[in-house]
Amino acid sequence: MSRPVRDARRRIENEHPDIVAGISHCADHVAEPWDTARTTDSDAVSKRLQSALEATGLLEQLPLVLADVVAAMGYELRAQPVPAPPYVVVTSRGPILRATIEPGRLVVRFDAFEVVRDDDLEQPPAYRRRDGIRLDISLR
Repeated sequence: MSRPVRDARRRIENEHPDIVAGISHCADHVAEPWDTARTTDSDAVSKRLQSALEATGLLEQLPLVLADVVAAMGYELRAQPVPAPPYVVVTSRGPILRATIEPGRLVVRFDAFEVVRDDDLEQPPAYRRRDGIRLDISLR
């Protein structure tokens, strides 16, 4: 793990634990009505998660987290991020923050759901709620 990626992870863990906890709470809300531990409806996962993040005000805060993380890494954003693509995208795994900075493309994933694939390739992938949030940060 590179130093800028470590700095980004440390910044989120130390300065934004409420955001991570809020994303986790929203993901719990998304998974609550499922009859089983998983669903194959990726659109329902991403749309319900987006709605929950909007309702709690977290979606509006994610660009601020991105700007703070980039600053903690010692870089600057080329533009002010907004809570929409390309900076913030809500997927069936969870929210993703993206920015192009001097050394490359920064991607911060808050994985709230994991993809579960069946041995039968004809079956669609399923989405299962993770235990907490898995933070994945890359700089390419």
